[in-house]
Amino acid sequence: MSPDFQIEPWEDGCALPVKAHPGARREGVSGCRSGCLKIEVTPAPENGKANKAIVRLLAKTLRVRAGQIVLLSGGASTRKRFGIRDMSPEMACARLLALSMIGD
Repeated sequence: MSPDFQIEPWEDGCALPVKAHPGARREGVSGCRSGCLKIEVTPAPENGKANKAIVRLLAKTLRVRAGQIVLLSGGASTRKRFGIRDMSPEMACARLLALSMIGD
């Protein structure tokens, strides 16, 4: 089973494409959309609050420290790319597949 999106190698670990849904009623990973991991967070997209919430949620989901996650692109967009330091694409894929939401 493989995810419906591409987790790419990045110089410090791996890069994860994300489709953000800020201002949601609840927070969580809700599957895949348009080749990205869909993440819903409750904060509105103002002053970086939604991005910070996404980092916290990714850290919890991937079981890493929030400091290991960096926003690579898409700061003001719903389509984002996050880098996860010290994590291989294979490890990220395995941890996300454990959610049973992103496979074929």
